[in-house]
Amino acid sequence: MAKTTKTLKLTFLNGKNKKTSVTLGDAVDNLTAEQVRGAMTTIAQANVFEKDGVKNYVTPQSAAYIERTVSDIFNDGDADQAESADKQD
Repeated sequence: MAKTTKTLKLTFLNGKNKKTSVTLGDAVDNLTAEQVRGAMTTIAQANVFEKDGVKNYVTPQSAAYIERTVSDIFNDGDADQAESADKQD
């Protein structure tokens, strides 16, 4: 059975002008460019994310929804978990 997940990837330039990103799971669908750009600007202006003296999220660069579909060929782990749950009951 195929399982599809959707995340929102926000890409920024950091304090050294290198790309860095944050990926959000369970993102709201159909956000507009204006909404996402506004949120990214707020993150950048908050100035609270830093690593080794370099600001992580300085300039909003891009945003994209990423969809990932996983199609199991087989998964014996699911059967083991079901059997384990049955034994506990």
